[in-house]
Formats: sequence, structure tokens, C-alpha cells
Amino acid sequence: MAVYPSSEEELIKAVAMATQRKTKMKVATKYSHSIPKLACPGGEEGLIISTRNLNRVLSVNSTSMTMSVQSGLLLKDIIAAAADAGLALPNVPYYWGLTVGGMLATGAHGSSLAGKGSAVHEYVIAVRVVTPASADEGYASVRSLKVGDPVFDAVRVSLGVLGVISQVTLKLEPIFKRSITYIESDDSDIAAKVVDFGKQYEFADVSWLPGHKKVVYRVDFRVPTNTTGDGCIDFFKSTAALTLEMNRLAEETLEATNSADGKCINSGIIKNTLSTAGYGLTNNGILFTGYPVIGFQNKLQSFGSCLDSNEDSLITSCSWDPRVRGRFFHQTTFSIALSKVKDFILDVQKLRDMQPNTLCGVEIYNGILMRYVKGSTAFMGTQEDSVDFDITYYRSHDPMSPRLHEDVLEEIEQMGLFKYGGLPHWGKNRNLAFDGVDKKYSKIGEFLKVKEVFDPDGLFSSEWSDEVLGIQGRRTSVVREGCALEGLCICSEDSHCSPTKGYFCRPGKVYTDARLVPC
Repeated sequence: MAVYPSSEEELIKAVAMATQRKTKMKVATKYSHSIPKLACPGGEEGLIISTRNLNRVLSVNSTSMTMSVQSGLLLKDIIAAAADAGLALPNVPYYWGLTVGGMLATGAHGSSLAGKGSAVHEYVIAVRVVTPASADEGYASVRSLKVGDPVFDAVRVSLGVLGVISQVTLKLEPIFKRSITYIESDDSDIAAKVVDFGKQYEFADVSWLPGHKKVVYRVDFRVPTNTTGDGCIDFFKSTAALTLEMNRLAEETLEATNSADGKCINSGIIKNTLSTAGYGLTNNGILFTGYPVIGFQNKLQSFGSCLDSNEDSLITSCSWDPRVRGRFFHQTTFSIALSKVKDFILDVQKLRDMQPNTLCGVEIYNGILMRYVKGSTAFMGTQEDSVDFDITYYRSHDPMSPRLHEDVLEEIEQMGLFKYGGLPHWGKNRNLAFDGVDKKYSKIGEFLKVKEVFDPDGLFSSEWSDEVLGIQGRRTSVVREGCALEGLCICSEDSHCSPTKGYFCRPGKVYTDARLVPC
């Protein structure tokens, strides 16, 4: 069952109804992008509370530079409303189809080590949360929290287990301009360079193309507002459904024929096309004519015009639209502390050099994106200054079908998560990434105490969230035949792979403690 409240009053009624009936609840956003099961309610007849209609700007104060919005408002609309008032949110994710509530639930971020850092929750100064309550209180209550409240740092990254965020107040800045230049280089010195690069430029990021031994550095910083330029960025453009289906068919063919060389050829074409086109940048909203691209923050910080496609039409769409047989992928994303980043990259390079063409597949999805994330006081936020590694790669529609060079990506995944203690992104990753993750958070005990106060009966909990939080010793791994193929487990015996197809569990080549599905 799903409900679509459009006001806080309707939201209170929905929570009260479910609380009275002891029905499990979860919040879902308009587009529901979370890869893990964070939005799946527990029980057999759970309630989905959609924030699709909680999508209004409530107030903008140019004097205090604050904005209050409903939790279902899209990032695109936050950016636009702030710009209309001459203001800007300094750091946000690159894709504007996310909601403010969803960003807080998953700790979503952009890329920056400067100031308050790149996470959206660092710019939140107040929230209103609807939680279950006793019968005397009408089965639901509204908790109004602000900076300085003892439990505020629990709510800023909520994982959706504390209640429903109804309203968020953000602290903004006067609008400003940025200058962006992409510099392409070989990756021979990336391990030594990447940390200092992130400290040098406020909005720096790095795209690593390990298969081609290339790297693209994003030199991105503020410039005076009177600097000439009206640049824009739009990376996720709408694509013809037929093109998406053809691209997917081509990738499936390369998988079926074990053609790593074919993936290297295709990814090289993609890389050259993006480079020529300025990686989605334009100098005037129409054409890319050269670097630097200079423009206002609201036009350069986020993108996603594919969402403007007609929702009832499948002629064009976003590349991941599930109604089209287009891109279907896994995402492995984790943050590694700055002090460990160099050694992690060197290990990946060592693994890559053993089989040079095995990582071209990630370049079809624009390579390994490295973003900078500052340490947070949020209980379930990033624990220290880190580099976030975002790896997107092919996923078969058959969960029992091994992927080409699956072992290489699995070794990188286990290396980052376990050897280097990486923190998994809450809105991405496969099951194995969350096993034991609760032990990586120094204040998880305080978070669970707040959870017990806000939702004592666990109505916003599910089996999945209990597993992630380590409640009652539960773990996210699902151990069964073939479980390692989809990352439901780490293979500890051959049956977890695909022995009937000739795939058996083997140790890693560089990180020998890893257990992999060789393909």
C-alpha cells in the first residue's frame, strides 16, 4: 500500500494510521534511486509513504540566507529557487533528480574538502520529523530539531529509520561563479597526486580510466561574479530509447563473447567523444568552445535534463530508465580516508597491470569517479576526510550469470571495503558492502539510542535496515547457491560461485584475503 501526502498534516495522519495498526513503514521518493533496500518496508503488508507531492518551497529568506522546503522537493528545484533569490547551495550531488529527504537519508554529496565540505547534510540547520507516538499523543508526533540539539547529528543522516522528514531548512550563500577546466593526463602519478589535488581546488574531482591508463582532473574553483562567462553543464541528457537498447545489446554481446578488447575499443570511443564535447560543458548553454568554462553556480553544479522527457513517452529517456532495456548496472561506492588513498590506488594499479584490459568495462560508464568528502559530526556520516570511489559496471539480467572479469572488480571492491576500511555509500552498493559496516561508525551506539526514542517499536525498521545496523548481530549477507555472483555474499565455498559453468571461488591476486568469482 502507498500513500501520497501533500502536507505535513496529511503526513501525520499517514504515520498515525500505520502506528495505530502497527504497520511497518518506509519513505520513498519520486524517482526512488536507492540501489539497496532502504525504501522497502518490513513485514508482508508494509506501507510506502511517498514524498512525491511534498515538493514545495516553503520560504526563502535572502537576509538570513536560508531556505525551508518540503522533504520531497527535487534538487533541481532547490537550485532554481535559491538562484532566483540570488543564493546558492554550495555543494550538492551531480544529479539533480534527488530529493532533499533522500539526500539526507543516504548522506549524498558532491566533491569538496573546503569549508563545510561536499555533503548536503552539512548545510542543514533545521529539520522537522514525523515519528510514531503513543495513543495519548495521537499515534504520531512532529519533532522540530535544529543545530545544537543533542540528537540533531543523528537526524542529518537518518537512513530512513527515524521517521519521515517533512521539512528541511538549508543554509545558503550568495550566488557565485565557478571556472572549470578538464585536464587529461596519464595515470602514472595519480596515487601521489590525488590527495593534494583535492586540497588545491574547491570543487575538484578526478575521473580515472584505468583500462587506458588515463585520468581526467577537474580543475574547478570560484571566480569573481563579474568574470565573463555563461557556462552550463548537462551530462545526463535524454537519449533515444532505440539507441539505449542498441548500446545495451552491444555490451551484452561483448560479455557473451568474453571480448575485453571490444570493451576497450568501445570505452576509448566514448572517452574521446566526451573529451571532444567538453564532458557535458558548454560555454554559452549551446556549444563547447574551449576551457575554462565559466558560469554561475546554479548552471554548473548539477544536471539531469533527461528527467524532462515526457514521462508517458518511451521515445527518449534517461539511460537507466527501467522501462527501456538500456543500462542495467551495479554500483560499488566507498569512501577511503585520505591517509590510505595512495596505497589503495597503487594496489588497484598493480592489479590492473597484471591484466591490462580487464578494467575497460568501467570506462563504458565513465570510469572510476573520485570525489572528495569531508569528515562529519553526523553520527552516520563520513568519519574523516576521504576520497569517495564511485565504480559503475555491467550487470546481467540473469543473476546466476557471471560477468566478464568479475574477479577483478570484486577484488577492488573487497580491497577498498575491508583492507582499507572503506565506508559504503548508503544509497548504493551490493549486500556484501554492508557486512560489519556498523563497526566502522564510532557513534552508532548513540544513533541507535535516538532510533529507540523516535521509533521504539521499529515501525520504520526493516530486516534490511536491522542487518545494516547490526541489530541483534544480523548481517546483510545472503548465503545460498550462486550468492557471490550478485554480491549477496563473499564466496567462501565453490557453490557460492557457478561451478556448473566452471567458475570456482579463488583468492585475490593482490589482496590475497579476498575471495572472488574468477571470470
